[in-house]
Amino acid sequence: MKRLAGICMTLAALGAAGIEDPVRFADPFVGTDNTKEVSNGNLYPAIARPWGMNAWTPQTGPAGQGWLYDWKDRKIMGFHQTHQPSPWIGDYGQFSVMPITGKSVFGEKDRASWFSHKTEQALPHYYRVYLADYDTTVELTPTERAALFRVTYPASDSPRFVVDALDKGSSVEVDVANRRIAGRSSKMNIRGNERHLDLKPLDCWFVLEFDKPFASVEVWNGKKLEKGTSFSGDHAGAVVTFAPTARGESVHVRVASSFVGPEQAARNLRELGDCGFDGLVAQGRAAWNESLGRLDAADGTEEDLRKFYTCLYRTLLFPRQLHEYGEDGRPIHRSPYGKGVLPGRYYCDTGFWDTFRALFPLLAFVYPERDAEIMKGLRHCLEESGWLPEWSAPFHRNCMIGQNSASVVADAYFAGCMDDDTARALYAGLVKATCATGSLISTGRVGYDEYNSLGYVARDGATGGRQSAARTLEYAYDDWCIWRMGTALGLPKAETDIFLARSANWRNLFHPGHRLACGRAKDGSWDPKFSPIRWGYDFTEGTPLHYTWSVFHDIPGLVAAMGGERAVEARLDEVFAAPPHFDGSFFGGCTHEIREMQIAGFGQYAHGNQPIQHMIYLYDYVGAPAKARHWAHEAMRRLYKARPDGYCGDEDNGQTSAWFVWSALGMYPVCPASGEYALGLPLFGRVDVSLPHGRRLAIRRKAGAGTPSHAWNGKREERPFIRRKDLLEGGTLTFE
Repeated sequence: MKRLAGICMTLAALGAAGIEDPVRFADPFVGTDNTKEVSNGNLYPAIARPWGMNAWTPQTGPAGQGWLYDWKDRKIMGFHQTHQPSPWIGDYGQFSVMPITGKSVFGEKDRASWFSHKTEQALPHYYRVYLADYDTTVELTPTERAALFRVTYPASDSPRFVVDALDKGSSVEVDVANRRIAGRSSKMNIRGNERHLDLKPLDCWFVLEFDKPFASVEVWNGKKLEKGTSFSGDHAGAVVTFAPTARGESVHVRVASSFVGPEQAARNLRELGDCGFDGLVAQGRAAWNESLGRLDAADGTEEDLRKFYTCLYRTLLFPRQLHEYGEDGRPIHRSPYGKGVLPGRYYCDTGFWDTFRALFPLLAFVYPERDAEIMKGLRHCLEESGWLPEWSAPFHRNCMIGQNSASVVADAYFAGCMDDDTARALYAGLVKATCATGSLISTGRVGYDEYNSLGYVARDGATGGRQSAARTLEYAYDDWCIWRMGTALGLPKAETDIFLARSANWRNLFHPGHRLACGRAKDGSWDPKFSPIRWGYDFTEGTPLHYTWSVFHDIPGLVAAMGGERAVEARLDEVFAAPPHFDGSFFGGCTHEIREMQIAGFGQYAHGNQPIQHMIYLYDYVGAPAKARHWAHEAMRRLYKARPDGYCGDEDNGQTSAWFVWSALGMYPVCPASGEYALGLPLFGRVDVSLPHGRRLAIRRKAGAGTPSHAWNGKREERPFIRRKDLLEGGTLTFE
């Protein structure tokens, strides 16, 4: 695409006129107060760099379970290098460290210390806490592949430091002379439905360097501590003891890791430079301010600024880098698919079922140079595994439905985030997946043969009565994305028209009586137990009332099928007005997603899960934009809070945060790959967006009388929509 050469921007251009220090508004604790019954984000305080390969978090729960940190916990077991994208997916490339004093102990519960949130401080680039049992203060600040700890000990004759390489196969080796610990961790948490799969973890090599010599060394042999300097087995670790410390004496620990090998882990230590702890904190702050500052928000409450920049911080964590930089400075990565170490960038840890909706459109619009890198990484995944990813962590995971890579790739293509060669390679991968399936539900299309022949995935077919209608709706949209991209690439009409025809397959599951999507058997019969509020069965984590709106690419057709604009407006109203009753029989009860809808006070609107999040903006399509503005602001005001229970469901790799960011800008990408955004009303009086080529988009909200309206560069517009290509030219979008 022509714009590829122009998407790189200088730091100076990006930082111009940015809000002063926006990182101070980003709170990593938001979303960390959860239970298995109700999710308020299901997040941990991720201390990282934007899209960094590693994140660090205080660890309050056992390393083998998905909830590494919970706001309600009162003890810290360690400080955990993590790659966990979600508690439902699990972790890999993980190990923990923990400073202690007194008796030499190793186990997570044995070494745990009481702490208080009153002594805890977190920003995206910096974390600090006081460990009461050891009278010790721990600070950490990361780079993309490394981190620096500053541990301030009390007066102690036994200051110690624990390194836990975790179980499932690990090793440690202590180099006393060079004050270094090197090791390897192979632990990967596997989800229940993946236990039968041959998923082999990527080994994570790590290295720690200390600025204080070791007085003694013990290693953990999986059962007990013993004198020695190395161990390799099921569960390895080490405890090093320093010479006695005076009160206030600090020990600095430099840590780095690698998926490439031990030599690369040592090489990654160079990211820390020699500027010292405070200098590295300043660098991390600058890195976050550069990324967050591309959206310069003002004229709003501090609470709204905290919600906005916290959500923006969450959108910039995933997908994370898996690549590293070799001795020659070029990017390399270890293939998750057993192909060894290969050249090029690689990104992973994202689920497209969630993030195709708002997260990736945000990257394509505001961070196009990063999206271009991600697209090249997708190509590497395709070449190494044979499939484009749908859920990766770090390889394909047996999770979720659809072929939503089609949306991600097509939207990036039309945003100018890939060259023609990459586009054609990715397009070929998309086409392959329309008539094939792999060994996991996230490779290819489950039920593709039924979909291609019957025009829908049958509820009594390949899916075994699960998610058939949801798959049909998503495949139809994916086909539209493939058709549109293939047409733009100039491919023969005979080749692309089949995807255009299949994009109408949503109609085959539209029940004319219910005027909602409904599951259908191979013989054409409809689901005899249909209920608009029944969760599961033919739908994914939702109901017919949630999923019917997933005809992103043909909303006029959906409106006509539902009886016209007024009928659709009334049905949208009904979603918010209906009591939050539900049928959870498919799950044997009330899941956390159902409970989150029930308690939100928004009727049947289930913002805590992704399938319905765009629904508010459908009011724009039926001549009721004032209602879109109303409900978008109600959702931003009532469903998001700048506190530990601040989300209304799973945050999911930046998607639920991206919804807030877009809505705060006054727009939303209802149909990614269309290049058009539906309009709402900005949360702030002023937002300036830094664009490629040094251009700037000014978004303004001002008070006015009469019918709400908007103007583009001073010209009043009637339709509540705006095109991406117009915004990318720069200008002023004004709302009254």
